[in-house]
Amino acid sequence: MAKRYGYDVLVLGGGAAGLTVASGAAQLGARTLLIEREGRLGGDCLHYGCVPSKALLATAHARHLLARAGEFGLPAVAAPPVDFAAVRRRIEAVIAGIQEHDAPERFQRLGADVRFGEARFVGDHEVELDGRRIDADRIVIATGSRAAAPDVPGLAETGYLTNREIFSLEALPEHLVILGGGAVAVEMGQAFARLGARVTLVQRSPRLLSREDPDLAAVVAARLAAEGVDLRLGARLVAVAPGPGGTREVAFERDGRREAVLGTHLLAAQGRLANLDGLGLDAAGVVHTKKGLVLDARLRTSREHIFGAGDVTGSHLFTHAAGYEGGVVVAGAVLRLPRKADYRHLPRCIYTEPQLAVVGMTEAEARAAGELVAVVVEPFAGNDRARAEGAAEGLCKLVLGRRGKLLGVGIVGPAAGELAAPFAVALAGGLGLGTLAGAVLPYPTLAEIGKRAAGQPLSRKLFSPLVRRVLRVALGYRGRGPAGA
Repeated sequence: MAKRYGYDVLVLGGGAAGLTVASGAAQLGARTLLIEREGRLGGDCLHYGCVPSKALLATAHARHLLARAGEFGLPAVAAPPVDFAAVRRRIEAVIAGIQEHDAPERFQRLGADVRFGEARFVGDHEVELDGRRIDADRIVIATGSRAAAPDVPGLAETGYLTNREIFSLEALPEHLVILGGGAVAVEMGQAFARLGARVTLVQRSPRLLSREDPDLAAVVAARLAAEGVDLRLGARLVAVAPGPGGTREVAFERDGRREAVLGTHLLAAQGRLANLDGLGLDAAGVVHTKKGLVLDARLRTSREHIFGAGDVTGSHLFTHAAGYEGGVVVAGAVLRLPRKADYRHLPRCIYTEPQLAVVGMTEAEARAAGELVAVVVEPFAGNDRARAEGAAEGLCKLVLGRRGKLLGVGIVGPAAGELAAPFAVALAGGLGLGTLAGAVLPYPTLAEIGKRAAGQPLSRKLFSPLVRRVLRVALGYRGRGPAGA
């Protein structure tokens, strides 16, 4: 007879992945327990990541528009200094409003038990919480991740900020030095520069956003530089040390020369580490690395009844990926279906202005895989709505394979994250360029850029010399007549 456990499903972690699993399992009738080590649900995204960063970006955007008033035919406005405490209070209010959706009571109403504290494995079906042992048939590890500090001499002793502290500052930094060149670095760099801080961004790669295609990333880099962000690219960090007057000195080497910058605040934004410490994974026989859990395509660990989802996977560190993985785990852990995670069409977006969004393969990835046949580029300069709104920089790029198959899209421009949505649907549903190009969209909209890009290959075929010759023979068309005829 099969052993009866106290719970059918035990979820460790109350972030996006854990909440998805807990709500799904409870609503399907599984006896479910959700354990969160922090004193509140919502995870890093709600409290220290996606939500506060987008709230900060919105405030920075509003102030930036004030500075651009003259461009829109309005009287010039001198933006006053920013009271960051007021900005912080707005961020906290936004978080609090969303927190209601992630309240423990909501999940309890769905049928899940919710507890807070540090849980650790004491067996492959059992954890210990506050001195009490709890067992479950299926266990899901969704404990998220934290900022990874670079291994630089003097950094820990000098002190630095991460995404956990940057949104709760009492005052605007006079000079913020950011270590990193990825999404967090560029978003925070632009936001704080727009709010009035001096910003220096120190990046080891010779370009920003090194994962993205260079032509897309270059548009973001150019905008940051134009807005006053000091970009120190190709910089190898050497040391961090206290500077005069409470500043922090960051020393690095570029092009064989040693440079240094003094900042009042230092933000570490160079990657993430999975939150696996203290879980006692060895007691459960769960294999893991420094990067994260070792999982199969069904998101099962080395113990098939223990699953992983969210940032503990060590890859695809996005909230929407965590939610998707939570759904895969519900299918496997609760419904016992062999569903596999498929990341081929997983979108991502960087919320600078202009935004940068990618769905599917980049040009570089398609080229490396030997699948690239053609690239289609449509600039925002040809989009009437973008020109009307003073946001005509950037482009939409389609990556095409054999027979014009859409492999991916990269968009850098206004509302790129929103404009990527129909392409995510097209890739997931196997829709062709003809469907995208044939859609009737309202004018003038930014979305027309995707329609025009999709229509380019079709237009070249339709209006080709071959088609003209066929129509001349079949229908007697004579082409363009002489001038004045």
